[in-house]
Amino acid sequence: MAWLYLVLAGLSEIVWAFGLKEAHGFTRLGWSLLTIAFLIVSFYLFARAMRKIPIGTAYAVFTGIGAAGTAIIGMLFLNESAGLWKIVSLAVLLVGIIGLKLVDGGNKAESAGEK
Repeated sequence: MAWLYLVLAGLSEIVWAFGLKEAHGFTRLGWSLLTIAFLIVSFYLFARAMRKIPIGTAYAVFTGIGAAGTAIIGMLFLNESAGLWKIVSLAVLLVGIIGLKLVDGGNKAESAGEK
């Protein structure tokens, strides 16, 4: 369940980052409220995930999902550049996130006694 919270926290980070751009310095009320709501949701889910997932892994995955997702949203919806090296770099980042998830499986016995 902690990994689900972490992925949802990362996806929420994408929403608030996009909302922050669209809020134009918090001058647009709707986008501003959406941004603040998703900031709260994102950090709540992130905090829940860190109950079971080590902080280094959790933070790297959380920010990685947010960074990669936000970059992809920028390329798809905001006409940001989508050059070959940018796409390769995002792929490397996503592989790193998946790798952290796979490596964290070894800590399950260690954290089994934690509540």
